[in-house]
Amino acid sequence: MTNDPFAQFAQSPVAPAEYCFAITPADAVDLPRVTKALYVGEGGDVMLVPVDNDAPILFRNVPTGSILDVRTRSVSATGTTAGDIVGLS
Repeated sequence: MTNDPFAQFAQSPVAPAEYCFAITPADAVDLPRVTKALYVGEGGDVMLVPVDNDAPILFRNVPTGSILDVRTRSVSATGTTAGDIVGLS
């Protein structure tokens, strides 16, 4: 069993991610979990829907290796040219 010295602390929006998952951009499909942030492994544009928005927003020219500090409920295929996106939750 792994020793987790932080297990007694409550999860919060500003705490480091406890769960990470690969994201395949898809139109009109929500992610399995809302993210705290996105890691962009291959730079480009990212079209996403923040947790409290109804419409997508485009983040242009996101550099390789960037962390987008935005709570996201979906990443659209249309408009997204970035790759190797990881959800941090």
